[in-house]
Amino acid sequence: MPVFVLLLIAVVAELAVIIAVGQAVGALVTILLLVGVSMLGMTLLRRQGTRTLTAFSNALRDRRDASPEVTDGVLIGVAAGLIVFPGFVSDLAALFLLFPPTRALVRRRLLRRAEARRRAHPVVDGEIVDGEVVNERPQDVIVIDQHRED
Repeated sequence: MPVFVLLLIAVVAELAVIIAVGQAVGALVTILLLVGVSMLGMTLLRRQGTRTLTAFSNALRDRRDASPEVTDGVLIGVAAGLIVFPGFVSDLAALFLLFPPTRALVRRRLLRRAEARRRAHPVVDGEIVDGEVVNERPQDVIVIDQHRED
């Protein structure tokens, strides 16, 4: 499905939910809720981003696999994009990705899929040929030294 269609569906869903909430609780409360949820998301985004960056640094320092931390970083980046997109549905999805236990569920699933894909399409070890790059000038090109004094 093209990205444009998915984006259009997301916008329509967001508008429908905002209108429904607005009719239920009023326009002012709806706007306050949108701002409040976005502020909560930004606070969680800052906190979880810092924790993930620290965990990534620790993984590199300890020389262990940093795949979980990298995946968390990507998921937090997706959550940041969802927080910026106005609406309740995107904010709820962002909060889902920012909350560590639910993000761990998504991370485990992504890492399992990546591992299965790696096993299905293994990288073939290629033959390494020791060589040297030679940069030769073509014979028909004349090089003129402009800095020469006669």
